Amino acid sequence: MEMMDDLELDQRLGARIKALRQSRSLTLDMLAERSGVSRAMISRVERGESSPTAALLDRICAGLGIVLSVLFRDEGHAGPLARRTDQPVWTDPASGYVRRNISPPGTGSGIEIVDVEMPAGGRVLLDAPRSAHRLDQQVWVLAGEMMVTLGGIEHRLAAGDCLQMLLDGPIAYHNPGSVPARYAVVLTTSG
Repeated sequence: MEMMDDLELDQRLGARIKALRQSRSLTLDMLAERSGVSRAMISRVERGESSPTAALLDRICAGLGIVLSVLFRDEGHAGPLARRTDQPVWTDPASGYVRRNISPPGTGSGIEIVDVEMPAGGRVLLDAPRSAHRLDQQVWVLAGEMMVTLGGIEHRLAAGDCLQMLLDGPIAYHNPGSVPARYAVVLTTSG
């Protein structure tokens, strides 16, 4: 996927969210109630007038009953191979973390792989309710260190460590180090 400016990416994300909402026959008010995000904010995001944070997108996705990576799938490049140049990249405006969807879209596989680079001191809290689907996830730290907090339990991960978890509540990611951390997230969803 070619690099695009922030405005273009915000507009693509907004259009994708609107299409997903409409495909589920949800009004703005219904999605607002399900996600805990105001109707006005969802409308701004759908129009591409806001640069949504990871936390905001996580809440909207929970309201839609999808995982975050669904927003970044480029179904136009469906097939068993995802070249690096075709992998969608997004930067969270709040934390500065950069996420790259690695998995090929449109294959029907229930496995998603995401490559994340978290800047030194970077922090993200994803606290959306996850009752719509079961989300099994593994975080494999490739470089640096990460603190992952789930269910009130803090896990300090160094390069090479892998943490498996069932996401059924808030999760916090924090890079306590002085250098960027890089990690892979492998997740599966069911029902």
